[in-house]
Amino acid sequence: MQTTDKMNYQEGAVILVNKPLTWTSFDVVRKIRNLTKAKIGHAGTLDPLATGLLICCTGKMTKKINEYQAQEKEYTGSFTLGATTPTFDMESEPENFKDISAIDETALKAATQGFMGEIMQLPPIHSAIKQNGKPIYLLARKGVDVKVEPRRITISEFEITKIELPVVHFRVVCSTGTYIRSLANDYGATLGCGAYLSGLCRTRIGDFKLEHAVDMETFIAANSIPKTDNQ
Repeated sequence: MQTTDKMNYQEGAVILVNKPLTWTSFDVVRKIRNLTKAKIGHAGTLDPLATGLLICCTGKMTKKINEYQAQEKEYTGSFTLGATTPTFDMESEPENFKDISAIDETALKAATQGFMGEIMQLPPIHSAIKQNGKPIYLLARKGVDVKVEPRRITISEFEITKIELPVVHFRVVCSTGTYIRSLANDYGATLGCGAYLSGLCRTRIGDFKLEHAVDMETFIAANSIPKTDNQ
């Protein structure tokens, strides 16, 4: 993954990247393209406020993108209870504050059961889903009435791993097409107090794991042309 031989990338390579916080997935793709001069794409967008595994494919390996994108995914992260946000995450300000003093560990863990298996999920209107060729988040930001249809997804594992109210930490294993932001919002609705996504890390896509990914700082250092005294 860290070779400086650009011909390897131009021929075809799979690069596992640990996407930095605040970077868009396209920021990662653009940086790698500039360094390698290779055709490149990624297998599954991560929101700017999410970190974790991003599979980037170059050259002939771009043919594998749809295959990788369709594979099961694992996430860890946190929900903040007692409020909602328009974007279902921290990109917008919390609102609709509610008391959570009556919510205990039993209720938090029991609420996960309603999301297990094959369910219908409504994607957030602040997402990259396209209508008439435009991402709906652009329309939503302009105040346009955006309608999205529920999608069939599968959640095979959903566990609460730590409780630090109002923050609840979780791990989810799910099918492609699952919006963890929507899961946060729906989970909060089930509890009756509201919730929004306050942290997210993608830890696995199929057999690809975050522990085998390279951070962008390391990748840039390994694939940059060293400056000489004349540069």
